[in-house]
Amino acid sequence: MELMERTFAIIKPDAVERRLTGQVLARIEAAGFTVRAMRLQHLTKAEAEGFYAVHRERPFFGALTDFMSSGPCVLLALEAPNAIAEWRTLMGATDPGKADAGTLRKDFGSSIDRNATHGSDAPETAAFELGYFFRGLELR
Repeated sequence: MELMERTFAIIKPDAVERRLTGQVLARIEAAGFTVRAMRLQHLTKAEAEGFYAVHRERPFFGALTDFMSSGPCVLLALEAPNAIAEWRTLMGATDPGKADAGTLRKDFGSSIDRNATHGSDAPETAAFELGYFFRGLELR
């Protein structure tokens, strides 16, 4: 029996605004992920800043948190064997112009800043990000 792993994902405001949520969710399920929790939420600037605190000193921090608080996004807890790596593969490279064909960012992202999706990059990151948005009772 394969060991299941959980990861955190966001369908970002650009994809929600362009009505791509259903297509992204369909691709997530077709790739074998189980959605364990999901919520539509319009992040406040403070919530975005807390979530991306690791990037606080980076030059793109202000623009990133402005964008992530610009409209609703879909927050997801996904489960699958090797979920973190598999979700990152499905998303594709951060820059849609460099992402592989058939990835979410290649198909739905419009720029490195508006790249449709977010995903945890390591088990520690996934634990923090899942806990940031979902209480334990939401993740049974």
